[in-house]
Amino acid sequence: MIDTLLRCLGTLVAFLTIPLVIGQTEHKAMAHMQGRLGPMYAGGFHGWAQLVADGVKFAQKEDIVPAGADRKVFQLAPAVALLPYLVVLLAIPIGPDGLVGQAVDAGLFFVLAVMGIGVLGSLMAGWASANKFSLLGGLRTAAQLMSYELPMLLAAASVAMAAGTVSLTGIVDEFHWWWLPWQAIGAFVFFTAGLAELQRPPFDMPVADSEIIFGAYTEYTGLRFALFLLAEYAGILVVSALTAVLFLGGWHGPWSDSLGWLWTLLKTFALAFVVIWLRVTYPRLREDQLMKFAWTGLIPLALLQLALTGIIKVAIS
Repeated sequence: MIDTLLRCLGTLVAFLTIPLVIGQTEHKAMAHMQGRLGPMYAGGFHGWAQLVADGVKFAQKEDIVPAGADRKVFQLAPAVALLPYLVVLLAIPIGPDGLVGQAVDAGLFFVLAVMGIGVLGSLMAGWASANKFSLLGGLRTAAQLMSYELPMLLAAASVAMAAGTVSLTGIVDEFHWWWLPWQAIGAFVFFTAGLAELQRPPFDMPVADSEIIFGAYTEYTGLRFALFLLAEYAGILVVSALTAVLFLGGWHGPWSDSLGWLWTLLKTFALAFVVIWLRVTYPRLREDQLMKFAWTGLIPLALLQLALTGIIKVAIS
């Protein structure tokens, strides 16, 4: 009982701190890459207080619910967007010898199913806001989810076939370094589809602040809006950690496995930085480009990876 409580507490602490670290890193990376001055001066040394200032700003804003909104759905949406990522984080192993919040035998199916629930928060927000721009953002979210969920599942199925198990811990245990070139296409598809499900640039058409103001979140203010932002950074953590566990060997290092969980964290933070770098570097895709990329690019690549995995598995056996 105490062991379970400690694991849950450790996962909760990680859930509440690591997304904030990613958020602060994004501020600094964007400040350097785009020459932004503000995030480099807040609080003094290297703008260390920028995230604190953002938190104070959100906390002091009035919590407004539009008169025509579905009040209960509107207020519930931020929690629906955020909490699934906490549940997923419980099932992701970060080190050997059972270093996981809660081991799940069918962990791969579990995490992919629960991650899909998070998008419902955006759909609920868009529908309940009684705002045409929010509704349009919600509809774009639904279309994007349907398009990118399939290649993500196919890529994950490929690595599960290679390992012969759907347990996340089992997949890492079976990992060999020659899987990197073997599963490289699947890793690209999985990470890119995950990026699209998070609605991060260049796949941020459901938000599109210059076209539909801020999509499903247009009517949100204060802490409820901050919860949506926290869900975005928690999603970056989850997608990066899953990619590290499924395709980069998790706690297996290139020279030694003695670092254990530290390898998993290093790979996760490296992938999170790639997510930040893509936001700064690439422009937003148009809606038709976004859909075409999923159906004519990622899905054929995922099927190719699945066929390649099957052929090599048969050849090896």
